[in-house]
Amino acid sequence: MKKIVTITGIGFIIVSLFLVSTGAALWYLWSSNLPYIGTLKNYNPPIITQVFADDGQVIGQFREERRILAPVSDMSPYIIEAFVAAEDARFFKHQGIDVLGIIRALIKNLKAGRIEQGGSTITQQITKSLLLKNPERTYRRKVREALLSLQIEKEFTKEEILYLYLNQIYLGHGLYGVEAASRVYFGKGAGELDIPEAALLAGLAQAPSRDSPIKHLDRAKARQRYVLKRMKIEVFISEEEFEDALRADVSVQQKGDQSPHEAPYFLEHIRRTVEMKYGRPLLYNGGLKIYTTVNLAMQRTAQDAVQKGTLELDRREGFRGPLFRVFIPYQENIYQQLMDELRTQTLEEGTVTKGVVIRVDSAKKETLVKIGDHYGVLPLSGMEWARAFDPETAYYETKLKDPGEVLTPGDVILVRIVKKGNDASRLILSLEQEPRPQAALLCMEAKTGYIKAMVGGVDFTKSQFNRAIQARRQPGSAFKPIIYAAALDKGFTPSSIIMDTPYISPIGEQDKLWKPKNYTEKFFGPTLFRTGLIHSRNIITVKIMEKIGIPYAIEYARQFGIESNLDKDLSLALGSSGLSLLELTRAYSVFANEGRLVNPVFITKVVDRNGMVLEERQPSLSEAISKETAFVMTDLLKAVVEQGTGWRAKALRRPVAGKTGTTNDLMDAWFLGYSPTLITGAWVGYDERSPMGKGETGSRAACPIWLSFMGEVLDGKPIIPFESPEGVVIAKIDAKTGLLASLYSEDTCFQAFMEGTEPQEYSPKPGLARRGEFFQLDMDYSR
Repeated sequence: MKKIVTITGIGFIIVSLFLVSTGAALWYLWSSNLPYIGTLKNYNPPIITQVFADDGQVIGQFREERRILAPVSDMSPYIIEAFVAAEDARFFKHQGIDVLGIIRALIKNLKAGRIEQGGSTITQQITKSLLLKNPERTYRRKVREALLSLQIEKEFTKEEILYLYLNQIYLGHGLYGVEAASRVYFGKGAGELDIPEAALLAGLAQAPSRDSPIKHLDRAKARQRYVLKRMKIEVFISEEEFEDALRADVSVQQKGDQSPHEAPYFLEHIRRTVEMKYGRPLLYNGGLKIYTTVNLAMQRTAQDAVQKGTLELDRREGFRGPLFRVFIPYQENIYQQLMDELRTQTLEEGTVTKGVVIRVDSAKKETLVKIGDHYGVLPLSGMEWARAFDPETAYYETKLKDPGEVLTPGDVILVRIVKKGNDASRLILSLEQEPRPQAALLCMEAKTGYIKAMVGGVDFTKSQFNRAIQARRQPGSAFKPIIYAAALDKGFTPSSIIMDTPYISPIGEQDKLWKPKNYTEKFFGPTLFRTGLIHSRNIITVKIMEKIGIPYAIEYARQFGIESNLDKDLSLALGSSGLSLLELTRAYSVFANEGRLVNPVFITKVVDRNGMVLEERQPSLSEAISKETAFVMTDLLKAVVEQGTGWRAKALRRPVAGKTGTTNDLMDAWFLGYSPTLITGAWVGYDERSPMGKGETGSRAACPIWLSFMGEVLDGKPIIPFESPEGVVIAKIDAKTGLLASLYSEDTCFQAFMEGTEPQEYSPKPGLARRGEFFQLDMDYSR
């Protein structure tokens, strides 16, 4: 017996030594090469870059991980209590490892024959996500977690550990940290959460995708109940608070992360600019704060103006026909598929949907349309605009009188529900179609160059191409003011007379004969310089260009910030060279700023995550032309609005100056205009450079967009006049002869002149020749 005991003791010692040595060896191997925990002291995870409007509102975000760092002191105490109760009840008592939790998990794992439960503390969860990147669940990894957790507890306070945990944890839908999750799920910061909201958020820690409150609210509620029970058990909340929290109706934002997109083209330009300068990693992970110049109210107004203007143009162009046609009964299967699709739609007033034309009643002038199980009546009044598409006929030259002219049974069309009839299944409809024209609008502050609004197209979701910056389109007559300004600095005056007569000149590399003509295809003989600009006479501008010289005109345009390639022939006078809307709008700043060119500013400041200012921009202006020339041009462009092609802008009833622009075949329509405070440019056209309809000039197609925008943003603002500088005189002249007004003058006007260039003679009695007139008219400017 004694021998057996001895042998057993020796065996026990040997086994024990083996187990201890094996454990020590494993412990040594598993604990070697542990990550350095000092890196946690410089915790700089990827965080969201935010973009701000001029009033501090967030207009957009760039990120790879949606995280907003927040100190624990800024979080609701309920958040800390909820996460601790649910994830690590003994957090404030243990030193990184909860032995009881580990034993409980070990027993469960041994029974299951595999690792099912981790028993990890909050500290251990930090080691998983920040130090140990291998997701495999092994005992080796658990040992390393434990060792690292012990080290972390020695080096960091409990509050610092919570800071790491609550900012690092993944909470579903790409959200990292409680601050970002709180803003997305509840629309408020983590510091504002109440007990039921904090519990719901903490419940996501185990399985954020499975328990998503957006996709699976019932599961999220179940997890919330579990967390609330844990909070009650740990005496973080009372029985009464527990019951109140269970009954509380927690409002979760069902759309999840809805990054603001109120200025999509502007925001995309900011993204491109910052990424090009600082690189993608800093933009998407660096937590930059980008402060911009955009004004959201003005931006919304700009987008509304573009939408309204392109819709009106599209309707003036006429109806392009149905989306497609279903031949019933030969395509019964296609028809039924379409009806099944339409049955799933909610038909409310204002909804735009497809419908199938069932019957066209020419006598009653109405069309019966079927939408799923509903029928709607499309009266003629709801489609009066829908004349057959014909670019050769102006919209006012023909009217739709019979719906049968454009619709036939089987047509699949777009309709808007205007009103629900007395019978729930009967609807009153109007005809719709997807607008094809595109438009762009850009507005900058005259004195600062701050871009207050930018719209690069009708719908950013369909086309991200920014027509305000990236497109190069012919400006047509909107380029003429630069030529006229150059002429003023070459000795011309507003009273100079030029012959508006037929003109032929070689043009291009092959010297083909070019015969420009006026829009009206008429010639007006002796014409004042000012009249040529007011009524946008092409022949006058070409002759002025020939007189001042093409090289001089190009060099002069460069002073206006024009950087695009310019045609080195006389067609440049008529705006044949492609420019961007930004480029031309900036050029007009020279007239608005007393001859100074302003640099456009989109970003005022960029600050990194540590508060360091990476860049800061102030308004920058440089001398381009004399203030006297600039004011005379402003006076002429005011006359364009008051008497000429820009007449629609008179509706503002305040001092504004501007110029229309229309290109050959009506492919581009422009209006560039400014007040003493704002400069705005508008462009309209088709991306494929096809002609717009007859009469769709800058005055008709572009000016209404400009007017809609400027009328709204200037409404209620003080009326400010353009101030005349020293060196400019105002003279009352004869609008026909350009001389000082006399008793014989039938049409007079007040005109600004650079001092010393104003006329000295009075307009003579009709029939008397003006001194030197023959030479001026026929020798200098005719050909």
